[in-house]
Amino acid sequence: MTRTPDWSSIGELVQGSIDAGDEIGAGVSVWYEGQEVVSLAAGTRNAAGDHWQPDTLAHTYSTAKPFAALAALTAVADGAIGLDQPITDVWPEFGANAKTSTTLRHVLSHQSGVFAFPEAAASIDPLDGEALVESLADAVPFHPPGEGVAEHAQTYGHLLHGVVQRATGQGLADRFTELASTYGWDLHLTVPETALPRVADLAYLQAGWPDSYLADPGSALAASLGRLPGTLDVDLVNSTRWRTGWFPAIALHATASALAGFYAQLLDPDGPVAQRIGHELLREYTSVQVTGHDLVLDREVSWTLGFQRDDIEIGMGGIGGSSAWVSTAKGYSSAYVTRGLANHDRVDAVWEEIERLL
Repeated sequence: MTRTPDWSSIGELVQGSIDAGDEIGAGVSVWYEGQEVVSLAAGTRNAAGDHWQPDTLAHTYSTAKPFAALAALTAVADGAIGLDQPITDVWPEFGANAKTSTTLRHVLSHQSGVFAFPEAAASIDPLDGEALVESLADAVPFHPPGEGVAEHAQTYGHLLHGVVQRATGQGLADRFTELASTYGWDLHLTVPETALPRVADLAYLQAGWPDSYLADPGSALAASLGRLPGTLDVDLVNSTRWRTGWFPAIALHATASALAGFYAQLLDPDGPVAQRIGHELLREYTSVQVTGHDLVLDREVSWTLGFQRDDIEIGMGGIGGSSAWVSTAKGYSSAYVTRGLANHDRVDAVWEEIERLL
C-alpha cells in the first residue's frame, strides 16, 4: 500500500519561519499525483498587516524567465522565427558590435554574451522598455555568441521582446498575457488593473540586501544587476507603475498555486504547453542546451531554453527567495513565493521537507 504523506509538516515549517522572523509573508503550493496537496497562505502581504490569501500575487523576480521564454517559443511555433535563425534576420540593428551570428537559441539559453545592459543604460528609465531594447542592439557582448554561459539576469526579457516584437508585431508581455488568458494561469508579466489589489508589497528582510549583490563592482553579477539601477528597489517594484509596466526577465507576479500548477503540467504531452508549442519545442524548452560555469551565478549550471535543470528537477528561482520547480525524480511540483527579500534558506527548507516526505 502506498503511504500518503502527512503534508501538515510543511505548514508547521513555514509558520515556524514566520514565528522566528525569517519570513513575513509567503504562499506555498505542492502538487502531487495530479492534485494540489498543499496550499498555504502564511503571514501578511503588506505593512498594514493584511493577511496573505491563496490568491495573493507576489513579485517573484527571475521565476519569470521560463514564461518570457515560453512567449518567445510561441513565435517559433507560429513560424515567425527559427531557434537557430540569426536574430538580425528580423532585427538588423542587433548585428552591431559583432553580434550578427547571435541566434534566438543563444539568448534563450543564456549564451548570447549580452548578459548586462550597456553602461549608458543607467540613464534610461527602467520602465522605458523600448529604449532599453534599443540600447541592447548597440551593446558589446561580453563574449562571442555561444562561447560562454552567463544568466541574462535583467536583459533576458528585453532581448526576447526585441526579437518577438519585430518578428510578430506583438510585444512579449502581451503575447504571454494571451497565453495566460487562454489557459487560465494566474501568472502575469504585466498586472491588469483589476488584479492590483491582490499584489503583495515586497520588503527587505536582510539589511543591505540589494547592496550585497553589488559588493564586487568588477564582477559579472554586479554588471548584470548594477547597470540599470532601481530593479532591486522596493519603492519602484511596489509601485503601480512597475506592476502595470513590463520587464519580462524579472517582473512575474504569481500565486503559489498557479506557479506550481504550471510546473505540474509542464511535461504532460497532452498539457497546455505541448498543445501550444508542440512536442518538439516542448522537448527543446525543457532539455539541457548548455552546461558550464555561469559567469553571473559563479557556479556550474545546466540551462534549458528558460529553466535550470539537473538530474532530479527542472525549475527556476528568483533573487529574494521565490522559486518553483517540478521534480523529475519524485513526480511532484512546488512553488514558494515570498514578499520578504532575503536568501533561499526558506524555500530550501521546504524542498528538503517535501523530499523527506516522499
